[in-house]
Amino acid sequence: MRMLNRKLARDVMGLAGPLLAVAMVAVSGIALFVTLRSMRGFLSDSQANYYRDYHFADVFVLVKRAPASVARRIAAIPGVRVVEPRIVFEAVLDVPGLAEPAVGRFVSIPASGEPLLNVPHVRVGRMPAPGAPREVLISEAFAQANKLVPGDSLGAVLNGRWERVHVVGVAISPEYIYEMQGGELFPDNRLFGVIWTPRALLASATGLETGFNAMALQLAPDASEPDVIDALDRVLEPYGALGAYGRSEHVSHKFLTDEIEQNNVGAVIMPAILLGVTAFLLNVVLSRLVATQRGQIALLKAFGYTNREIGTHYLLLALTPVAAGAVVGVPLGFRLAEATAGIYARYYRFPVATVRPDWEVALAACLIAAGAAVAGAAIAVRAAVRLPPAEGMRPPAPAWFEAGLLEKLGVQRWLAPSARIVVRNTARRPLRAVAAVTGIALAFAMLVVSRFSFSAIDRIKNVQFQYVQREDISVTFREAAPRTAIDALRRLPGVLAVEPLRIVPVALRHGTVERRTALIALPAGAELRQIVDQDLRVHRVPASGVLLTTKLAEVLHVAPGDSLTVELREGTRRTARVAVSAVANEMLGTTAYADLEFAARLTGERRAISGALLAVDPRREGELYLTLKDQPALVGIGIRSAALAGFERTVADSFQLMLSIAVIFAVIIAFGVVYNGARVSLSERSRELASLRVLGFSKREVTMMVFGEQILLTVAGMAVGVGVGYGLCAFVSSVGNTELFRIPLVVSWASYGFAAAVIVGAFGASGLAMRQRIRALDIVECLKTGE
Repeated sequence: MRMLNRKLARDVMGLAGPLLAVAMVAVSGIALFVTLRSMRGFLSDSQANYYRDYHFADVFVLVKRAPASVARRIAAIPGVRVVEPRIVFEAVLDVPGLAEPAVGRFVSIPASGEPLLNVPHVRVGRMPAPGAPREVLISEAFAQANKLVPGDSLGAVLNGRWERVHVVGVAISPEYIYEMQGGELFPDNRLFGVIWTPRALLASATGLETGFNAMALQLAPDASEPDVIDALDRVLEPYGALGAYGRSEHVSHKFLTDEIEQNNVGAVIMPAILLGVTAFLLNVVLSRLVATQRGQIALLKAFGYTNREIGTHYLLLALTPVAAGAVVGVPLGFRLAEATAGIYARYYRFPVATVRPDWEVALAACLIAAGAAVAGAAIAVRAAVRLPPAEGMRPPAPAWFEAGLLEKLGVQRWLAPSARIVVRNTARRPLRAVAAVTGIALAFAMLVVSRFSFSAIDRIKNVQFQYVQREDISVTFREAAPRTAIDALRRLPGVLAVEPLRIVPVALRHGTVERRTALIALPAGAELRQIVDQDLRVHRVPASGVLLTTKLAEVLHVAPGDSLTVELREGTRRTARVAVSAVANEMLGTTAYADLEFAARLTGERRAISGALLAVDPRREGELYLTLKDQPALVGIGIRSAALAGFERTVADSFQLMLSIAVIFAVIIAFGVVYNGARVSLSERSRELASLRVLGFSKREVTMMVFGEQILLTVAGMAVGVGVGYGLCAFVSSVGNTELFRIPLVVSWASYGFAAAVIVGAFGASGLAMRQRIRALDIVECLKTGE
């Protein structure tokens, strides 16, 4: 073994503690990079492969009723490659073992038995036989939530007619990777599922034996989607089309795409912080090592070792903890990626949910970590390379002392001698102090961001289920009904109060910008459904005009006082100019609200409602559920308690592992920064501390001098971390500002308190590790150092 290699081994052993702390941070950074980048590849590749292999459609449209012959006209539109006419509608289900009424979205399978687009992937069982109209496939999430298997049967109210269908298979589809009931923003797989059934059953139930009410299109590679949508709308307008839309507006696709984009941001920010701290720690450790090995470096050069060899030696020393971090971090990252993929598989359904080790990602992580190590060690290596042998053999020049700001102000008069030493020692190395403060601030900020994510989810949940959705049950009618329909609902068992609701699909247009959404009409003074912004302010629907969510107003480039064009997509299909009366910064969706009477004037359908909100006596819920299962006029039933449970199961719980990982990594950063700072300080000042012991300072006073400096830097780091953490939370909130969700900027004192507690805990742990070293300080050995 060459001499420099033996020296490298000795240096690594001598710096085991500090290098281990660096290695732990490097493990965290590499593992997080591998995990998040693997997730990005997993989600993107799974989405692309699934869409391609199972022919996910490019354009979708719903119509009231269209004859089959229209499909041929649509197929002739330039750019259209495949046309799939379908029958799609929702119906109330009676699921065995389920007290609540569920809702199923029935999707027809063509007579051939082989869909051309959005092809279901059968997980268990088989496709329904073409000659067996009551055989169905059910979606996997729904089947798992209700423990349904092939051989079970379901009751369904199909267009007012009670039918029993038999499950022959369980499937997933690229159209329902994220499976949600219409109008809902959180999945509830227990009460909502997709059911594929032969066309004959649905045609018979809806009277569409020779027609369709939905269509999916696949476009040619060079087709213009907007042109095809315009042509499609013109062809289907006489048949009650609700407006065609492209894949980008498909709910399942939007959820998945937003998730991929947010994952991309996280895959850059979090590893960058961790690897930045790795570079900082290596800078501290290597700078101190080079300073204490001046004599060794000079001797090596005197014996003929070149600058390149000495520089390489210290670079290898810097790369050693990173290499150890790669050895542990890469497999840990792959393992975490598998666990995270399992979480995604709970609510994103892919045919293959296995993450394969991506060695290109692993190599990139190692190279980036190595780059961070080289960057962190650069200053120290440069100092070692540029050190002349003659100068290196002399003791280093005494540190330059001069009166600092506190001394010029006379503050030192009120400080004890030990406190003056702490302040002076900190002020003598301003760059190191700034670096230490930065490292602690980043650790503090990571902890704040981790807690912020929990707080934001809690805020969304509480606002949505305590302030916005105050009804116990919401029901949707098959057809718009007169106001008298709510009288029948009031007579149902256990119903305490009923408020009408009108939901109209509309296209809102301002200038060249158009957005398809729903106009939700509420009665003035509505209590069961409220419009609540992020600051918990309740907004009432205006007497005239519309109230938009802030995000929708932003998309349409409108503000209160502006007017926009409202194009009704059902009923009279009127087009009108409507004033924007107000905006509300809601956290979910892009919705327009209006007063119920104003909406009636707008649609020309006075007193028509499409659903209702119910307050229910909890003691009679079971009786009410049984009654609702047999209501032929209903196609949708939403239960707030079930939606809340579904949210907690599928969304909140899914964040637990990922956020817990972030917290653990932040704790590692905090410990690494604080421990290395104290360790290096002790190594540099051992002679000074021994001298103070000889002069009569007690062990306690000497210990406090070492920790006093670390306390000062830690407090400063936490103070800076408050601002950095808030800034990072604001950035995460802005990145999460999508049309589906707005992440509220909720940074509570509890988040700061949590971060401070962890940093103090890390400080305490490192203090315990260092306390014994200080107490065991060999005064005689320390004072032997030659001048």
